[in-house]
Amino acid sequence: MKPSFKIECSDKLSNARACTIKTDHGTIKTPVFMPVGTQGSVKGIHQKELKNEIKSDIILGNTYHLYLRPGIEIIEKAGGLHKFINWDRNILTDSGGYQVYSLSAKRKISEEGVEFKSHIDGSKHFFSPENAIDIQRSIGADIIMAFDECPPYPCDYSYAKNSMHLTHRWLDRCIKRFIETPPKYGYNQIFFPIVQGSTYTDLRQESAEFISSKNCFGNAIGGLSVGEPHDEMYEMTETVCDILPFEKPRYLMGVGTPANLLENIALGIDMFDCVMPTRNGRNGMLFTSEGVINIKNKKWEFDFSSIDENGTTWVDTAYSKSYLKHLFNVNEMLGRQIASIHNLGFYCSLLKEARKRIIDGDFLNWKNIMVKKLTNRL
Repeated sequence: MKPSFKIECSDKLSNARACTIKTDHGTIKTPVFMPVGTQGSVKGIHQKELKNEIKSDIILGNTYHLYLRPGIEIIEKAGGLHKFINWDRNILTDSGGYQVYSLSAKRKISEEGVEFKSHIDGSKHFFSPENAIDIQRSIGADIIMAFDECPPYPCDYSYAKNSMHLTHRWLDRCIKRFIETPPKYGYNQIFFPIVQGSTYTDLRQESAEFISSKNCFGNAIGGLSVGEPHDEMYEMTETVCDILPFEKPRYLMGVGTPANLLENIALGIDMFDCVMPTRNGRNGMLFTSEGVINIKNKKWEFDFSSIDENGTTWVDTAYSKSYLKHLFNVNEMLGRQIASIHNLGFYCSLLKEARKRIIDGDFLNWKNIMVKKLTNRL
C-alpha cells in the first residue's frame, strides 16, 4: 500500500486539524502523541499495554541507542525492529542527531558527519547522513528522519545559521541515499526532513522554505524544547507552520507538557513525542485532566480515592493514590510502572479528545479551558 495523508477536518478558529496517515503498518489518526521506545522498549510498558490500554498507533525507536545495543546485525537477523520487539503497528525512528547533540563533550562535527564516543564504553563511532539512513532502513522504521544538527539553546546567530546550513546540506545527502536504497523488509518507508534555525525567526523561515521545497512525505520541526521559554517555542512553531505545506503532516519533535501539546495543535502541529510522561512518571509526577500530582507528597498518604477517576487505563481506577504513594515510598518498581501507564494513557487520550473537539467544532474553547487546568498543581 502506498502511504497516504488526508486532512479530514480543519478547525475554523485556529490552525488545528484532524488528519489520517496510512502506512503498511496501519492507520495513525492525528493529532497523535507517540510514546518514546528508546531502546526497543517504552520503559516499563508491555507492548500489550501500549495496544490495549494506552492505544498507541505508533511508537518511537532511537537510532543512536539501537545502533549501539542490540546492534544492527541482531535487528536485521530478527527481521527488523517490529519483529524483534513484537510490535505490528507503526514505528518512527529519530536519526540520532539529538543524541549526538546531547553528547557535546564526546563528539566532533564535520562536513562529513559526526564522530562520537559511545556513552557505554567510550568506543568511537561515526554517523553520516548516508549511514543514518542506512541504519534506519535496517531498523525498519515506517517513518525515517533526516540526520540533522540540533543547535544548543541559547546559541549565537552565526552558530545557528551555520548549523542550519549544515543540516540543509546533510538533508540533500539524506534524500539522495533514501532514494537510492530500497526498504529491507517488504514494506514502504517514508522520510521526513527537519526544520532548524534555533529561535531566530529569519532562520526558521529560511529553513522551512528549504525543507518545503524538497516535497517529502512529511516535515518535522527540531531544535525546540531544548531550554527555550514556551513563548519562544510557540512563536517559532507558528512561524514554521505558516510556511510548511498545509497538505503534509507536521511533526514537532520532543515536545512536551500536556499544555504544550494543545497550544501547538492550535498552531497546526499533527505529531508529537516526548519522554516526559514516562520519565516524570518514574519520578512520581502524574498528569491528569485536573492538573499535576506529585504522588510522593504526604497529602496523598490517606487518600484512598482512585489515581484518576477520569482516567482511561485500567490502573487509574484499580489503585488508590495512597497505595501508589506507598509504592514510591518503598521504591517498588510497580509504582513507576503504574505511573508510566497512567501518564501515557493520559497523553494519548488527551490528543484523541483534541481530535474529537476539532471534528465537533469546539476545539479552541475546550483547549483554553484545558490549558488552565493542566497547569494546576494539585
